[in-house]
Amino acid sequence: MTNSHAARGIDTSRPHSARMYDYYLGGKDHFEVDKQAAETVATAYPGIFVCARENRAFMHRATRVLAREHGIRQWLDIGTGIPTEPNLHQVAQSVVPDARVVYADNDPLVLKYAERLMRSTPQGRTTYIEADANEPETLLTAPELAEVLDLSRPVALSLNALMHFITDAQDPYGIVGRLLEVLPSGSALALSHCTPDFDPQTWEKVTAIYTGAGTPVQFRAQKDVARFFDGLELLDPGIAVGHRWRPEAAQGNTGTDEPPTDAQVSLWVGVGIKP
Repeated sequence: MTNSHAARGIDTSRPHSARMYDYYLGGKDHFEVDKQAAETVATAYPGIFVCARENRAFMHRATRVLAREHGIRQWLDIGTGIPTEPNLHQVAQSVVPDARVVYADNDPLVLKYAERLMRSTPQGRTTYIEADANEPETLLTAPELAEVLDLSRPVALSLNALMHFITDAQDPYGIVGRLLEVLPSGSALALSHCTPDFDPQTWEKVTAIYTGAGTPVQFRAQKDVARFFDGLELLDPGIAVGHRWRPEAAQGNTGTDEPPTDAQVSLWVGVGIKP
């Protein structure tokens, strides 16, 4: 990509976490500054590419489980990131064609590609809101949200690889609590979160790289990730390493691929249902 996007509100002078994530996934929607920062992270933590892929795979599995087994027909996906197919609504609508999905992100580059997020089935609905997770009231009162989601019926709150970008000083548990507060019984929280539990020294380096690039991060231990699910009924297997949460046989897997290690994945995930 070129710097021609800078005039449209996209800062290409420093790396952005969403564009770095796009690079980890093998996408093309990033700039040279993002590639350089991402490769610096990869030097410190080569597993970052595995982590990104497993995070995406968890989102797909969690979405299918909630649609098939728990009757969820509505999703609020915050921290959407740059669209990478299949997107959440494509996964959900492949199971329940009438699924409704609201995406939210605060990166202008995501807005640029939001058209990809609007390709709904005729039976379903999707929309995109430019909003900051640090301001839940702005998101919850957005007219687009009320147009697509019926908050009197269960909604799955999807927070994938988002909360480690919200430090304790920003009240992450209060933010998640407020978002869940407005959702009715039967709603769900699907969350993934990077962790230093398996290799603390490496994640100290990763923290320093992101923070030095202007993106404060706080990677959390399992017990701290579990706090996001306080008051919810965790689905089996509870808070698990990403690739261990209800794994599915990989299509076309010949059996010769070695499964990733917990240290490579370094991602705690979970899904909880609101009583």
